[in-house]
Amino acid sequence: MATEHLLFGTIRFLGRQHPDLLDELEGSLAHLWDPVEGAARDDEAVRAIARRILKGLRAEQ
Repeated sequence: MATEHLLFGTIRFLGRQHPDLLDELEGSLAHLWDPVEGAARDDEAVRAIARRILKGLRAEQ
């Protein structure tokens, strides 16, 4: 939880200084994948979580 809080705060801080950062991160989501092997693997679910994080960051701008 602490790591997530610090990472979120860091991205928020950098996003204010570099408005294109969130667009760049969103554009990279196609390369994000679920490390689980087999039938349980769900790459799109992992990307959906990342999209929600970015959406939250955008709402704070």
